[in-house]
Formats: sequence, C-alpha cells, structure tokens
Amino acid sequence: MRLLWRCFACLMLIWLAAELLAPRAQAQAAPAASTTRVVEPVTGSPATPAAPAASKASEPLHLTINLEGADRPADVSVAVQIVVLMTLLTLAPSLLILMTSFTRIVIVLGFVRSAIGVPNAPANQIIVGLSLFLTFFIMGPVFDQMNTEAIQPYLSGTMTSTVALDKASVPLKSFMLRQTRTRDLEFFLELGRFGPTPVKDLSLRVVIPAFVLSELQTSFQMGFLLFLPFLVIDLLVSSVLMALGMMMMPPVVVSLPFKLLLFVLVDGWHLVVRALVESFHP
Repeated sequence: MRLLWRCFACLMLIWLAAELLAPRAQAQAAPAASTTRVVEPVTGSPATPAAPAASKASEPLHLTINLEGADRPADVSVAVQIVVLMTLLTLAPSLLILMTSFTRIVIVLGFVRSAIGVPNAPANQIIVGLSLFLTFFIMGPVFDQMNTEAIQPYLSGTMTSTVALDKASVPLKSFMLRQTRTRDLEFFLELGRFGPTPVKDLSLRVVIPAFVLSELQTSFQMGFLLFLPFLVIDLLVSSVLMALGMMMMPPVVVSLPFKLLLFVLVDGWHLVVRALVESFHP
C-alpha cells in the first residue's frame, strides 16, 4: 500500500508541475512574439502590410500535448487511463488473491502447518511468499498469453485500451473456468437469475465468485486429506500414553517429534507442492 501511495503522489506532483509550468511558458513566449520587427520595404517596392503579423502576435499561445499519434486508433483520454490504472493498482491484491491460484495454495499450506502442530513454523511471511511464487509459476502461461494478445499490441499502438482489456480477460477467464465446478456456475446463475447461458457468454461477475467458491471447496478437501496421517499419529500417541498411565503428559508434546519425523521422511514439502501444482487443470 505504501508503494501505491508513492506512485499516486508522484503522479500528482507531475500533474502539478505541468500546471505550474504552463503559464510560465506562455508568459515567456508572449514577449518573444511581441518583439517581432517589421522590415521596412525597399524604396520603389510596394510596402507589405504588417497587420497579419501583428494579429498573430496578439493571439494567445496555446500549448497542446498529444500522447497519441495520428495513425493510432481512437482511444480514451489520458486522464481516464490514469484513473483506470490507479483503480487497478488499488485492486491488484484482491485480483491476485481471488482470480489466480493463490487462494488454494495459501490455504493448503496453512492446513499443513496446522496439521503438523507448529503454529509459527513456517512463518506467515514464508507461507505467503511461497504461495506467491507458486502462483507466478502456475499462472505463467496465462500471463504470457495475456502479454502476447493484449499488452504488447496495446503498447505498440495497434489496439485500444478497451479492446486490450477485453483480450486480456479471455485467458484469465478460461483459466478460472477450467478450475470451477459446474454446480458453482449454475448456483450463481440461479442467484443472478440469468437463465441458461453458454459458457463462452458467461460474464466475470458470475465466473469470479464461482471460481472462488470452488477454490475454497477444493482447498478444504485437500486440507482434510493432509490432516488424516497426522491425526492417526495423535491417536496412537494418546492411546500409548493412556495405556502407560501417563495421563498428565500432553499428547501433543509427544506426538510432535513423530509428526515432524514422518513429514521429513516422506519428503512432505515436495509432495505437497507437487499435489498443489498438479491439482490445477492446464
């Protein structure tokens, strides 16, 4: 958030500087235009009227800034583009969390930490960082397609911003639809009273909440499967302690080393990351 506010402050400073320098540029250009000299005609030649030059000198100067070339298609104004860009930057964390694979990854990694029984290892920063880089790894083909079909044509001037946004949403929408259950799409279509709608005509207002609901369901199912082996270890340790009459000994303290040993022996992080990456349909 601090980076977003710094970017916004830089844009405001640039805009204020442009507004302050424009009157000075006009004031400096006006005396230069007023010092235009009228050359006296040579004897014997007809005198040229100086009225047009005087009228041109008296006209106010105008500074025109155009960021679009004449050969580029019509596009929205720069001010509107800046507002849209700032809005996207503000919503970037939500878009990254809810429209990519980040949700499933961070929830499953949190379940792994809870199942082992160590609440602070790994730390939240490590889990979020690993989830973020795994998200970039999984979403790489989607981001490359968005860059090829939308961002690069827009930067080269062959595509307007509106068309670029529509083109960029197609790969992301296709990714979300591949991970979304049909019943979740039908659920939100029923809530919105849209009626039967082809998949290609589904709007993002239906696809995004259905995708989030499917991701929550899938991540909780994976978390339940991760809890089972560690739950078995806790039950065995509790039974052994009860049989030995050590009822005052907390079972969690005894079972924690065995759970860590099991997780290390089976290469748990490798298995968890592999299962997460392969759970997303290409």
